[in-house]
Amino acid sequence: MKKQRFSDYFRNEKRTETSLIQRFISLIAPCSDTEFEAMAQESHRLTRQHFGNTMRLFAPLYLSNECVNICKYCGFSRDNPILRTTLEVKKVDQEAQHLAALGFRNLLLVAGEHPKFVSDRYLEECIVQLRSSISSISLEIGPMETEQYLPLVQAGAEGLVVYQETYQREIYQEMHLSGPKRDFDWRLDCPERAYDAGFKRIGIGALMGLAPWQEEAINLATHAEYLLKTCWKSFLTISLPRLRPAAGEFEPRFPISDREYVQLICALRITFPQIGLVLSTREPVALRNGLFPLGITHISAGSHTEPGGYTGVEKTTLHHTEKGIIKPLIQIEGEDLQATEQFQIADERTPAEVSALLRSIGLEPVWKDWEECLGHSEELLTVP
Repeated sequence: MKKQRFSDYFRNEKRTETSLIQRFISLIAPCSDTEFEAMAQESHRLTRQHFGNTMRLFAPLYLSNECVNICKYCGFSRDNPILRTTLEVKKVDQEAQHLAALGFRNLLLVAGEHPKFVSDRYLEECIVQLRSSISSISLEIGPMETEQYLPLVQAGAEGLVVYQETYQREIYQEMHLSGPKRDFDWRLDCPERAYDAGFKRIGIGALMGLAPWQEEAINLATHAEYLLKTCWKSFLTISLPRLRPAAGEFEPRFPISDREYVQLICALRITFPQIGLVLSTREPVALRNGLFPLGITHISAGSHTEPGGYTGVEKTTLHHTEKGIIKPLIQIEGEDLQATEQFQIADERTPAEVSALLRSIGLEPVWKDWEECLGHSEELLTVP
């Protein structure tokens, strides 16, 4: 008998919102300034109650910007005329050691979806290479079968992040023109396949700006509630990245304001007190600073969203593509060519600067995640 997945539950038009989701809906409804402030205070209280005065830091390490998918909003989309590369394993290690010297022990390995360049074996080799010096490794890669995830978990990967991008099926089809990512249900069920493979941490999220934010938030919360019941042995995180400028120059159709964004973060914390909430460098400095005490538990800092961004890319592997076809690489004298970034970041502070800010507001930076031998115990590390 086929195992029921979230896609089966999500397609059921007769399903009704649970009392938890009904409460969440009330929390994201328009509210007065007084109600907004009360939500912020409650979100702060619950975060400190369940996570103490800690903030976990991680860094994304981009392995490749090759991709076979055509997605309207993504800088890595196959048809975009950009500079691409896939880092050799030794270069991945060089990037990781640079980040380790800054204090990071929690890395997120990110890659576009291109099986020719980013194979199962390549990912396994990267994980094995980094495992001795990087204690917490997570992946943000194209969805796979459970059997394909198993060797990655055995190699030492502990977390899997997969954003649905949008939970609106019609908008999803409009945004994803071709490639394996076009399969809505395949992506929707990815967290459960990852859980079956043994990942200790599962991350989900929606790309804010593709669909009306309240509708997106309700579906995301419904997904979170489902996973908390069915994948209860793993720690769940939610991320709410907002669209940023990127190659292709896609403009958000349904922008979410800063106030609405803060309200959504607080609503998620109040509804799900024990989940992790992730905030990336997509958001501007002032907003990030204001959100740190209000519900966020995981942040990136000093990020680069292109392969080789931390130490420089190997020029021998760099190439130019147009509509998936490699074109001659033309370099202007004196020009320093770099692989194209997935999107522009907004917070350009160094990890040390972000760490100092956290300490100034009474939060302790945590530079690695769970100790494997202690389950869900954390170890605090300071920047070298």
